[in-house]
Amino acid sequence: MRWLFLLPGMLLFVAGCSGEPDTGPGKVRWDREICARCAMAVSDHNYSAQIRGGPVGQKSKLYKFDDIGCAVIWLDEQPWKDNPAVEIWVTDYRNGEWIDARKAWYVPGKITPMAYGLGATPVKEENAMNYEAARKHIYDVEEEINVHGGSEHQH
Repeated sequence: MRWLFLLPGMLLFVAGCSGEPDTGPGKVRWDREICARCAMAVSDHNYSAQIRGGPVGQKSKLYKFDDIGCAVIWLDEQPWKDNPAVEIWVTDYRNGEWIDARKAWYVPGKITPMAYGLGATPVKEENAMNYEAARKHIYDVEEEINVHGGSEHQH
């Protein structure tokens, strides 16, 4: 009979442990999920990105991308892009581990799924650029090769 007193607490504990967390990168089902921008399969473990966000005051949602370029441009098109709670994650091009995209360094000249050519790393390498410089590079590439029919957004 004493276990009946424990049941409500146990149910709350189990409910709290289920589902996706509200922060950090989520699990990717490689080759089974599609990029939120270009609809290509998210398959390259070393050049993928994720954005966790949504309108202020609403539960965040996780969006997955096959290239940091797709993530940056897609986010700029969202009405909630300036929500300070938005998280951007990118995989380290050397080992596939998730890192904070705004703190990462971006090495140009890599072969990436959508040809934006940036490999992210948590440590500064030769010729690496910070997040803001990487954003500019992404829009320069978008304009030059017109990957998705161009972009009307300012960088």
